[in-house]
Amino acid sequence: MATTDDFSMAVTKAQGGEGDGLLLWILVWSELAAFGVLLIAFMIMTMLDPAGAASFRGHLHPGLAAANTIILVLSGWQAALAVRLGADGTAVRRPLVLAALLGLAFAAVKAFEYTLEIRSGIGDLGRLAELYFLVTGFHLLHVVFGAAILLLIAWRPARGNVVMIATLWHAIDLVWLVMFPIVYLT
Repeated sequence: MATTDDFSMAVTKAQGGEGDGLLLWILVWSELAAFGVLLIAFMIMTMLDPAGAASFRGHLHPGLAAANTIILVLSGWQAALAVRLGADGTAVRRPLVLAALLGLAFAAVKAFEYTLEIRSGIGDLGRLAELYFLVTGFHLLHVVFGAAILLLIAWRPARGNVVMIATLWHAIDLVWLVMFPIVYLT
């Protein structure tokens, strides 16, 4: 059975050095920590004002968020497939491009969702709405940036870069998988 240490060693080996793997994990953990702080703040705000939170959630579209969850899981699957394919540059390109396109589909759905929410007056709901847009917008920026990097790496895939972007892409997926129930389902 593979462990986290085995995965870390594989990332380090693919990156070509101890420092590269360490920097990757520092980046991943710092991203998770930043999103963790934002999500804890969101949960505290909803607990402090349950009536306001209920009103706020009435403006959300959990069906679109669920569709986006499926899109990101499929995208993560493609990124993992690219890593599994190994060093074959041509075979790796297709799943990397599909992962990026699914990431951009996520962005399009999120933009549509934002449009609906803004039209419904969610912006008038104060700090909770501001924090919602901060958390989800920050995640959306990560998705768009990650999709661009996926396309860049697909253009000239190198094993270490494929492993690196797949690891970061999975961290972005993980953030959404935690964010979805906290923001949309509680």
